[in-house]
Amino acid sequence: MNATSSEAAAPGRVVLLTTSHRVAPGLLSWPAWQALRDADRVLCADGAHPQLPYLREAGTAVEEASPTAEELVGACAGGRTVVVVASGEGEPALTDGLARLAGSGRTPLPELELLPASYDLPGARLLDLVQVMDRIRAECPWSSRQTHRGLAKYGIEEAYELVEAIEEGDRDELREELGDVLLQVVFHARIAEEDPDAPFSIDDVAGTIVAKLVHRHPHVFGDATATTPEEVKEHWLRTKAEEKQRTSVTDGVPLGQPGLALAAKLASRVRTAGLSVDVPRTGGIGYELLTLAVRAEAEGVDPEAALRAAARAYRDAIRAAERS
Repeated sequence: MNATSSEAAAPGRVVLLTTSHRVAPGLLSWPAWQALRDADRVLCADGAHPQLPYLREAGTAVEEASPTAEELVGACAGGRTVVVVASGEGEPALTDGLARLAGSGRTPLPELELLPASYDLPGARLLDLVQVMDRIRAECPWSSRQTHRGLAKYGIEEAYELVEAIEEGDRDELREELGDVLLQVVFHARIAEEDPDAPFSIDDVAGTIVAKLVHRHPHVFGDATATTPEEVKEHWLRTKAEEKQRTSVTDGVPLGQPGLALAAKLASRVRTAGLSVDVPRTGGIGYELLTLAVRAEAEGVDPEAALRAAARAYRDAIRAAERS
């Protein structure tokens, strides 16, 4: 066989180019651009693929075509390289067809390369959550009617379920409950976009917390120094006081939280501020609980968590009594 006939018989090469919809179109890796530049043909079955305008702007001729496996093998004959720009679902029909041809053993197949042209950044799946929430808000009969006030109880429930997963040490439950709490944040932010007077979006929510974290961590993002957790807390409280301009250490303490947690939070504010405040001793079980909560906080114990642990032990004792 001479060189000409050998070249004609060369099976060629197929490059399946995959991209992430979570990355801005046109931001491709250098190997991807090289493959596109060197290809004999570039095919894409999806005429609305978000990458196409950017590929064409860069001088890449893209044919809108959806070849069968046999047609693709023929296009590669003679040692040619064909790049297939994959759709969001990949190209399962094409790859399945190539697999069938390979299984038959009758057709010389081109070299097949899977080339990721862009990769997801950490946190990219959050974009999927935002998109899913957008669609649910628009199309779901229940979700489309929800309000901040109507969802408030679910936020409390999900927070308690998260705490329970943490205390139980169940990793699978922890992952799931974190997702449920995150859903509440995204849901409320989506509702907030529709407010006629003061709308804001999930980007505004994220931007606000990013700015807060940067400002309250001058030892990380600025010139301040902190080598102990106590110094970090001091930075946090000082910058928080500057931001809020509060006149009392009790400002910002939500009074609607569970009683033991409320008592412990007030005690923490008093201790941090260096104040000397006696616990009221009017009498009654409420003041006894208050005294215990203040004592627990002073000893570094979360009274809510301690009571929950005791309650779980009580529950187990009840079940044991029922079984006997």
